[in-house]
Amino acid sequence: MAQVIVVTSGKGGVGKTTSSAAFATGLAQRGKKTCVIDFDVGLRNLDLIMGVERRVVFDIVNVIQGEAKLNQALIKDKRVEGLSILPASQTRDKDALTKEGVQAIIEELSKEYDYILCDSPAGIEKGALLALYFADQAIVVTNPEVSSVRDSDRILGVLQSKSKRAEEKKEPVKQHLLLTRYDPVRVAREEMLKLEDVLEILAIPLLGVIPESETVLKASNAGNPVILDAESPAGQAYADAVARFLGEERPHRFLEPPKKKGFFEKLFGGKAA
Repeated sequence: MAQVIVVTSGKGGVGKTTSSAAFATGLAQRGKKTCVIDFDVGLRNLDLIMGVERRVVFDIVNVIQGEAKLNQALIKDKRVEGLSILPASQTRDKDALTKEGVQAIIEELSKEYDYILCDSPAGIEKGALLALYFADQAIVVTNPEVSSVRDSDRILGVLQSKSKRAEEKKEPVKQHLLLTRYDPVRVAREEMLKLEDVLEILAIPLLGVIPESETVLKASNAGNPVILDAESPAGQAYADAVARFLGEERPHRFLEPPKKKGFFEKLFGGKAA
């Protein structure tokens, strides 16, 4: 049976879809057959970040309403073997999603995939609740800002009370924290919350810290999940997070401000003797 992972947060604009694309790609790179589903009906951004927007013919709503088979709507990634995308609809209302329809899709995907990632819309409206309902694990994405952390704390409460596991009194949804857009320089200036502050408030295990990086925006605009950019700090941080998720021990990086160059380093462009 596949593991169902919801990528969620309370607040919009924290990097959920970027994280969903990167994480799904990273799992597939590690040999795990992975499908990522866009639950943001009406907006639909996952296909853009994955670079498959021109290949969308059918979407999740078409499948739920019986207008297409699931295999007709799935888009196989051309760069990473074993990775598929199920896009959302841009033209339908969120009410087009039904619990029964989503359950049927997840059950069918579970026969073939190791992981099913559900890219949740922000907030706690219908699409978000359906995205988390069937989850076995949750990646809670937050920025180091008070409003973002507060909204993520609210989502933790929803996961504990409104998931299928909660309803059936099973083992709770396993929660992981992914802290995005972290800038150690701004943290040092007290313009952002410290990692320790975020961990104290949310009190869930840390999966990864993704540094603020221009490469994230560039990768998204180019339709390439940033994890494919192995030279980018953000790409490396996502790869570390995927490795930790799969049980590997990896130190957390990019938590300290870069060291200032000394006089000789500036002069000669290298390390001083």
